[in-house]
Amino acid sequence: MKKIIVALLLFAGSFAAEAQELVWETNVIKAMEVSNKTKKPMLLFFTGSDWCGWCIRLQKEVLKTPEFAAWAKENVVLVELDYPRRTPQTPEIKKQNDELQQVFAIQGFPTIHFANVTTVDGKVNFEGLGSTGYVAGGPSAWLAVANGFLHKK
Repeated sequence: MKKIIVALLLFAGSFAAEAQELVWETNVIKAMEVSNKTKKPMLLFFTGSDWCGWCIRLQKEVLKTPEFAAWAKENVVLVELDYPRRTPQTPEIKKQNDELQQVFAIQGFPTIHFANVTTVDGKVNFEGLGSTGYVAGGPSAWLAVANGFLHKK
């Protein structure tokens, strides 16, 4: 009987974990479409996923937590702009990410920009709402900073 209960709990837990799985867009054009449709700003995560220690730490302590997942689903469109050293990328993604690194003047990793986006006469305009990086203190500390950008008037 105990084995059945444990099995059921593990089974139910896998659904809960799956429900928290977030969608990180890597194509900024697709992310812009979702942002415009949902009227949510974009969270642009500039990362070196396979070499940047602070990026990995931010992922582990904040971006992969249930608190962040619940917040993100309500507030932002997630965009990951990766600059890996070992993981291959398509030429299109590399070009897109390099261009966005210049547009947002990224100096170091991790950097997260919050932005609204509009397209006027075929030209893309990013309205910056704020930027941050790693914030000590876990999800609640990081989300306090993020909410400050999203809810300022």
